[in-house]
Amino acid sequence: MAERIATIASRVGLHARPASIFAEAAAEQSVEVSIALEGEPAEDALDASSILSLMGLGAEHGAKVVLRAEGDGAEAALETLVQILETDHDA
Repeated sequence: MAERIATIASRVGLHARPASIFAEAAAEQSVEVSIALEGEPAEDALDASSILSLMGLGAEHGAKVVLRAEGDGAEAALETLVQILETDHDA
């Protein structure tokens, strides 16, 4: 299983516009991706392509999240998604 840690760069956290951008990108990946706040158990991870899950995550600016995926293309998918999270979409 591939795993990456990303820091939320958007000033308002993972809400509204940034969550929408991220959820759409996660849904386009060839593998299923989960997301959780760093330190949370893996079994509490949420579907990264669900905007409702993302907004309920409560990931604020500067929070660290863990992305996980398994299968062919997992590493590339996570790299793409980390770049989205580490970009300030509120600038």
